[in-house]
Amino acid sequence: MKITVLTAGKIKEKYFTEAVREYAKRLSRYCELQIIETEDEATPDNASPAQETQIKNKEGARILSRIPAGAYVIALAIQGREVDSVGLSQKISALTLNGHSHLVFIIGGSLGLSDAVLEKADEKLSFSRLTFPHQLMRVILLEQIYRSFRIARGEPYHK
Repeated sequence: MKITVLTAGKIKEKYFTEAVREYAKRLSRYCELQIIETEDEATPDNASPAQETQIKNKEGARILSRIPAGAYVIALAIQGREVDSVGLSQKISALTLNGHSHLVFIIGGSLGLSDAVLEKADEKLSFSRLTFPHQLMRVILLEQIYRSFRIARGEPYHK
């Protein structure tokens, strides 16, 4: 199984980088993990809705250009379907059983994802109705993917 995390923007804080590195190491037992960072756009203070749409579209075009052919695409979006950890584990297992050997999880920039990216996604997933910084979301996503593999294999995990 190959999992790609495709993101707008880079991680700037060392503590997030260390957490991502730790979960990448843990995940190496279960899958081939690839993290692709695309350039994010600076958002001016008091950006108009039109400016925000333009920024999301620019970031979205970069993201779309990096989606591998044939991959099953899951966009992280607040309007997506919420699942618990067991549900995510079951979803990943079901996708694998149905022949999807490459999953791509997409994390947008500070404004979220463009409509084009959301339309390209095979599925939209929400971790919460709360908004998280995209750098923190990367850590949360990797932890949940790791937890999913542990659940699927009947290995211990903290509830």
